[in-house]
Amino acid sequence: MVSRVKNEADSVCTPSYAGREMNTPVPKFSLPASSMSAQTAYRLIHDELMLDGNSRLNLATFVTTWMEPEAEALMSETFDKNMIDKDEYPQTARIEERCINMVSNLFHAPESGVGTSAIGSSEAVMLAGMALKWNWRDRMKTKGKPVDKPNLVMGSNVQVVWEKFCRYWEVEPRYIPMEEGRFVIDTESVINTVDENTIGVVAILGTTYTGEFEPVEAIHDALVAYNKDNGYDIPLHVDAASGGFVAPFIHQKMKWDFRLPQVKSINVSGHKYGLVYPGVGWIIWRDADELPEDLIFHVNYLGGDMPTFTLNFSRPGNQVIAQYYNFIRLGFEGYRRIMLSLQQISMHIAEAISELEHFHIINNGSTIPVIAVSINAEQAGFDEYAISDALRVYGWQVPAYTMPENIQNMSVLRMVIREGFSMDMADALINDFKRAIEYCAGKKENQSMFSH
Repeated sequence: MVSRVKNEADSVCTPSYAGREMNTPVPKFSLPASSMSAQTAYRLIHDELMLDGNSRLNLATFVTTWMEPEAEALMSETFDKNMIDKDEYPQTARIEERCINMVSNLFHAPESGVGTSAIGSSEAVMLAGMALKWNWRDRMKTKGKPVDKPNLVMGSNVQVVWEKFCRYWEVEPRYIPMEEGRFVIDTESVINTVDENTIGVVAILGTTYTGEFEPVEAIHDALVAYNKDNGYDIPLHVDAASGGFVAPFIHQKMKWDFRLPQVKSINVSGHKYGLVYPGVGWIIWRDADELPEDLIFHVNYLGGDMPTFTLNFSRPGNQVIAQYYNFIRLGFEGYRRIMLSLQQISMHIAEAISELEHFHIINNGSTIPVIAVSINAEQAGFDEYAISDALRVYGWQVPAYTMPENIQNMSVLRMVIREGFSMDMADALINDFKRAIEYCAGKKENQSMFSH
C-alpha cells in the first residue's frame, strides 16, 4: 500500500544525462506532458535503479537472484503469454501440467493427487487454507454441528501470510508460542491446542525465522493417534515454501511429505530453492477429494472450458516455463548437487562464525542453506542490529530482527545462501564479519572514552 506523496520538493526526476537529451525534469507522480525516446526512458530508470542494493549480496531474501542466460531468454520470450489462457496457449498449459506432476512425484503424492501453480507460496497458502476450511465445514455439517468457530493451529513462527489467511477468511489463529531454546512447534503443544473445530495443523519445513525443520513426522504420528482416540479427521498441511526443493535432494530419508497419510496438502515456492526468479509457487493435494469442487470455477470466455482455482487471474507464463527449464536442465542429480554445495557453503560460514566470541549458532545451514545467529549483547557490548548496520558498509544485507511473541527480547541475524553464492564470497563475508565486529567493538571503546 502506497500513500499519495504531498512533498512537492521531491516531485521530479532529473536524469544524469539531462543536458544531452532533455531540457526539462520529469514529474515523478504524474504523467509527463509529452513523450520521450525509448533510450532516454530506459536510461532514466536504469540509472535510478543503481541506487538499489546488489541482489547477489542480499542475504535477507529467500528468492532466487540468479538464473542461467538460457532461462532468462525463455522468460523473455514468454512474458506475453497469459498463464490463465490455457486454450490460446495450450503448450504452456501442458508444461504447467508436467511441472505439477514432477512436483507431485517429488513429494511422493498418490496418482490421485492434484495441484496448481500460483504466484508464490503466499497464494498457494491461501488456496490450501481455503481447502482446509471448506473440508472442515463439510465434515461438521455432516455431523450436524455448527461451523462458526473454525481454528487453525500453527507456531507463532509462521510466515505472515498465514496470519493474513486467518484474518481474511475468519479463522481463529491458534499460535503455539516459541520458547527460549525451542524455535519450532512440538507434538505436545500441538495436541494440547487442537480440538474439533481445528481445520488443520500447519508444520513448517524451513522456518522463516531460523531455517529449522519442524518435526513433521512426529507431529503427524501424534495427530493420527489423537484423531483415532477422538473420532476426528484433523489434517496436516506442510508449509514447505523454503524446504520443499531442498529436503527431497539432501534429506531423502526424512519423512515429511505424502508418505505420511495425514499430510493432505503441501505448498512450495519455485522462486526460492526451486531456483526460479519470482514469482511462482506450487500447491499439491494428496487427492482430488481434498480440493472441494465448489472452490473450482469454470470459465469459457477465453475459449474452451477452463477449470481454475486461483486468487489471481491473469499472470505471465514465463515463471512456469523457467521452472520447467530447471527441472529438465538439472534433473534430480543437478538439484542435489546444487543443494549439497549450498549446504556446504552455509556450514562453512556457520563454523567460522561459531568461533567468534559472543556469537551463538541457532541453525548452521544443515537443514536448508540458512544460517541463524544470535549475539550475547550484554557481554559483547553490541547487538545484532549493530553488526547488520556495519555489514552494510561492505555491501552485505544481513537482516537483524526480533523473534516471535514470547521471546521478543531475543534478536537474530539470518543469512540465506542461494545459488550464485560461492565459497569465495563466503570467505569474504566471514572476513567482513570480523571487520564489522572490530568496528562495533571499537565504537564501544570510543563511547566509553567519551563517557569519562
